Amino acid sequence: MAHAAEEGAGTLIYVGRFDLAEFAVVLEPDEPLRMARRTLYAGMAALADALSVIAPPETPITIDWPDAIRVNLGLVGGGRLGWPADADENEPPQWMVFSAMIRLVSLSEGEAGLRPLTSALEDEGFDGEASDRMVEAFTRHFMMILDTWQEQGFDGVAKTYLPYLATVSEKGVRRDIDQDGDLLVRQMGKADVQRQKLLPALTQPTWFDPQTRGPRS
Repeated sequence: MAHAAEEGAGTLIYVGRFDLAEFAVVLEPDEPLRMARRTLYAGMAALADALSVIAPPETPITIDWPDAIRVNLGLVGGGRLGWPADADENEPPQWMVFSAMIRLVSLSEGEAGLRPLTSALEDEGFDGEASDRMVEAFTRHFMMILDTWQEQGFDGVAKTYLPYLATVSEKGVRRDIDQDGDLLVRQMGKADVQRQKLLPALTQPTWFDPQTRGPRS
């Protein structure tokens, strides 16, 4: 974010570590900020697609709304979204940054089976080149999803993102994303709509540990 304004749209920054894959891409949306935050869904869908491509066969990849990634039910990381602090909600922001962190190797003590709610790509059978392959796959899928957004509108992005939700298997439930990025949950046969607001969720990502500056263990 500190360099987004000078580097410009399309810049990809990648930090290569043996235990954590961390990367960020700079964007320049043409929509008002309140709508442009839906970029998070495009980034998360691309991240999930990328992991699905390089994962061992039949490895489940899921998303905890809106921004946490699980592999085989274990938390491995997630995505974040940043924008200028002084940006106007009703104007396109000067820049926006989507970033992601994925745990490659677990540094926690104890066996992986003793931490059923967290995981690392190594624990799930990904190969040693998973980090580079994931970033390469992410950039390809992200570009395709952004093209879909331009050609088909945001519905095309939602159709890619929503099937990854960990709760999508619930019967009789319909999920949609409105123009401000809020998740709308409807029970079949009921008029009530449950709204989960995106902005508060982006302020404090549940997957991110502010002390370790990485995914929660």
